Amino acid sequence: MRLDKYLSQATGLPRSLIKRQIKCKNVEVNGQICQDHGYKVVSSDAVLLEGREVSAPGPKYLMLNKPEGTVCATEDAEHPTVIDLLDLENIRDLHPAGRLDIDTTGLVLITNDGQWSHRVTSPKHHCDKVYLVTTADPISPDYAEQFATGITLRNEETPTLPATLDILSDTQARVTLQEGRYHQVKRMFAAMGNKVIALHREQIGKIVLDDDLEPGEFRFLTDEEAKSFR
Repeated sequence: MRLDKYLSQATGLPRSLIKRQIKCKNVEVNGQICQDHGYKVVSSDAVLLEGREVSAPGPKYLMLNKPEGTVCATEDAEHPTVIDLLDLENIRDLHPAGRLDIDTTGLVLITNDGQWSHRVTSPKHHCDKVYLVTTADPISPDYAEQFATGITLRNEETPTLPATLDILSDTQARVTLQEGRYHQVKRMFAAMGNKVIALHREQIGKIVLDDDLEPGEFRFLTDEEAKSFR
């Protein structure tokens, strides 16, 4: 796609303004100023407008390493949201695919593709979600059996679906589950008489949080990662 059309569709700005930005040397492609508004943008190009990365027009798929203290929402009157962390043009249509508690960190997927988001969050698709859990008290080996058979949470009648618990140390474990009940991991440990003091999501389906992403940083998904939920 032509550079001026790419930028116009990605930002919502008129083509005339985009051409002015290109002429004024405010556009970079792959780290170099580009003044050719007819330049043919390919998927591997990194395009910046006034120093901010511009994502390709059309469906967008991102991963974010959510820091503590942010909420998984598009807007919030009291707390910063995961969308606020995106240093991108034209973010108005983006939303998080699923939620993490305000004090939970780790992988959040963000998109403007509603059908894709539904596949990530719908229990019908049996999507594994992997969490690193730190607890206040030691984790007993018998937790694993109870997680595997299901736990009836407080104020609920239906037990949780089978989940996998891998104990890593006295107070740390990795939990893999397919549900997304309210505060589920914390409530499962609470039912065992233990308290979760730190919770970090590492993986959703086949998408693993990038080790290079610091808290608050994001990147676009690769085509292979995005296709894993199509």
